[in-house]
Amino acid sequence: MMQIKFLICVIRVYPRPNLNGDSMIVRLFLLLAFIAPTAVAQDTMDGFKDVDFSKTSLKQAQVQKLAMEDLKLLRGIVFGRHGRVFKDGEIKSYLEEQSWYKPNLDFKNSMLNDTERRNLDLIRIAEAAKHETIQPGDMRYWRDRQITPRKLGKHSGAEWKVLLAEVEAIHGKRFDDDPWLQQYFEERYWYFPSDKYDAKNLSVIERKNLEILSGAQKRQRKVALLPGDMEFFENKAITDQMLQGLSLHELRLLRNEVYARHGRMFRAEWLQQYFFSQPWYTPDENFKDEELSGNDKLNVETIVKYENRIHQDLSAKPITTALLEGLFVEDASQMRQEIYARHGKVFKEPWLQKYFSSFDWYKADPNFSDAALTDVEKKNIATIAAYEKRAVTAMSTIEG
Repeated sequence: MMQIKFLICVIRVYPRPNLNGDSMIVRLFLLLAFIAPTAVAQDTMDGFKDVDFSKTSLKQAQVQKLAMEDLKLLRGIVFGRHGRVFKDGEIKSYLEEQSWYKPNLDFKNSMLNDTERRNLDLIRIAEAAKHETIQPGDMRYWRDRQITPRKLGKHSGAEWKVLLAEVEAIHGKRFDDDPWLQQYFEERYWYFPSDKYDAKNLSVIERKNLEILSGAQKRQRKVALLPGDMEFFENKAITDQMLQGLSLHELRLLRNEVYARHGRMFRAEWLQQYFFSQPWYTPDENFKDEELSGNDKLNVETIVKYENRIHQDLSAKPITTALLEGLFVEDASQMRQEIYARHGKVFKEPWLQKYFSSFDWYKADPNFSDAALTDVEKKNIATIAAYEKRAVTAMSTIEG
């Protein structure tokens, strides 16, 4: 508590003129409100600074009694021994104050041994238990617990996406159609991707939690439906208003879901992988598109028309801020690349080339140049690029 004692001495020696005793006490408490928590947290950490977490196992009783701030710093110490650089300001500042800390930009989770991973598990589960509302990284704690409404909270679009995906990532699901999401989980020490992920392995509680999270996400985004909801529209028509607020990627999933619910097999690898990961999907090699009911066909047409309208606007009308508002860099970038893809541009990024090649309208043109773009398209590309510069990247919003 040396920082607090020093602060009191400073205030006594250098009081502001014309302050009575009450004013000085108020000033002292205001300063302590900012400094004391950090000082106490650092004092608590003194007992852990010299622990070798690669050989010493933490006990549950040790971890559970720690405050949230202490748990966060303790997690920082375990990673910090390997030089991990944190985005979180408190952890970053704390580690930089330690003489033993050597930042390592090449840090990888593979540097952690089993003892360190078990220690991190104890810390992260204890953190999740103390969170007032669910945060990315908490879903392992909720594997056998039902989420309650008061635990939902409000989240950014990226956070909702991570929370939902995390339920599946725990079981090894890959997210190759969402490169930033795949990268996010590959940076988690507990994630082990599997090519044999089976959504049917999700427990009843996990499936219910997915429903609860998805419902909360829809309410906050103020959208009528999301991919996964087409089971409710097998005998009901959707409208243009219901599609407002959905990204092109979500619209494609929604449209193909109509077919997937009848067992359609998909040529596009990313689509087949996505639907294989859905617990309701049962592939049927004998299914033919003509077998769709009249209502299903109508819904597909409604979604296709809505998608085409967005495509046409990208080439024929100046983009409005309303269309871009709220998009992450990753979403905006994909929209910009689609303008080029419509002219057959061949992309250097393998996942991007693979993605656009999966669509019937894409015709690769090795001779493509920007001269093929219309004036409107060039302006829209510039508008999107400007938006990308000031938009928040989904990867930077969450550390996990």
